[in-house]
Amino acid sequence: MSPPSPGIVNILVPCGALGIGVKERDVFARLAEAHAIACDAGSTDSGPAYLATGRAKYSRDAVKHDLSILMRAQAQAGIPLLIGSCGTSGSNDALEWTRDVALEIAREHGLAPRIALLYCEQAPEAMAAKAQAGRVTPLSPMTDSDPRLFRECDHIVALMGPEPYMAAVEAGADIVLGGRTTDTAVLAAVPLLRGAGAGAAWHAGKIAECGSLCTTHPREGGVMIRVSRDDFVVEPLGEHNSCTVDTVYSHMLYENSDPFLVHEPGGILDVTAARYAALDDRSVRVTGSKFLPQPYTMKLEGASGGGYQTLMLVGIQDRAVLAEIDRFIAHMQEVLTARVRETMGPRAGAFDISLRAYGWNAVSGLAAEAGAAPPREIGLLFVATAESQETATQIAKTCNPWFFHLPLDPGQELPSYAFPFSPAEVERGRVYEFKLNHVVHVDSPMELVRTVFVNAREAAHA
Repeated sequence: MSPPSPGIVNILVPCGALGIGVKERDVFARLAEAHAIACDAGSTDSGPAYLATGRAKYSRDAVKHDLSILMRAQAQAGIPLLIGSCGTSGSNDALEWTRDVALEIAREHGLAPRIALLYCEQAPEAMAAKAQAGRVTPLSPMTDSDPRLFRECDHIVALMGPEPYMAAVEAGADIVLGGRTTDTAVLAAVPLLRGAGAGAAWHAGKIAECGSLCTTHPREGGVMIRVSRDDFVVEPLGEHNSCTVDTVYSHMLYENSDPFLVHEPGGILDVTAARYAALDDRSVRVTGSKFLPQPYTMKLEGASGGGYQTLMLVGIQDRAVLAEIDRFIAHMQEVLTARVRETMGPRAGAFDISLRAYGWNAVSGLAAEAGAAPPREIGLLFVATAESQETATQIAKTCNPWFFHLPLDPGQELPSYAFPFSPAEVERGRVYEFKLNHVVHVDSPMELVRTVFVNAREAAHA
């Protein structure tokens, strides 16, 4: 392949998230063209548990596999490697977990990169003080910035923009491992550092944030973005994949309430005037993107642990029950709640019983349309939530005979529904919840970020 063209910044995006799979052949085949390698490694898509606990969603083996390929590619090409939202949540624990994986890879392959760690976890009391001072603004559906919300969080992270990555690269980092970062920022950082247009850099980052999701074969690895002052080009890494106008512009609908505006830490990406054109049967050129500077804010994510849950599951094929499934579930809810209160009394504490009919409306939670045909079968999930694991399990055990044998109407013979496990009760553990959906106003992009450099060779001898 030819070297990078003057005035164009080429960013190799190997995958949509570190740990979902990197294709070594595709990365090394296109490595000579790239100015940098960049990808995301985190999300809130799978709920609050990963932030509340600091544990990663993907397995250590999967992350190590992908990171090993990228670190060896970085060493061969001598270009920066940027990873955002390390360890899923980007918390301090998650970032250091990824750091340890990187140092292990470096030892095993004889690599000696200079690694920059970007910490962005915030002390709950410090954020409560900023809220008290009027420096925090709620986002929908939150309505206020009560300092108590921040004090209730186990962990809080502030989503970084590109500036900490740019500063780390300028300071000589070979690899930048970042805490929680907007997906677009980690991809836009090097183009912005090398003089690309802000509109083009941010828009290219948005399109490529999920790797090949903007291609005709969304599971076929990554993409290359070529960013200049006024436009960018996106193309897949895999030789049998393609980007089309439809696959590229439709990605503006992904995880975005407005397909034309994307709010970022230092401004708004505006693609209202963007134009998309196929360069060939594999790549698309985009022009007309704008970035509108705004006062600098960083989104805050906070999570904490709550009660505990125990589950039970039955499969139901009873035609009479399925013909009146809503009435049956409402009846069961009433019967089970009453049984717990009568049997356990105050010892149950504050509890909740949730019944979710998979095969009917468990995914949406909405009532089925009038006249909808009864399902062939349902999986009825019982979820007991209580203040302790022991209490949640005792609630499940108390409900057990009625959950498995409740008839549709009084006086009928007792049915037996099908349960897949023995014992029937499955202790799920603690329940976690998001507490924040806010932005904090800062005077500098670096105000809430702490940068630490680690030399892999020195770490190996420490």
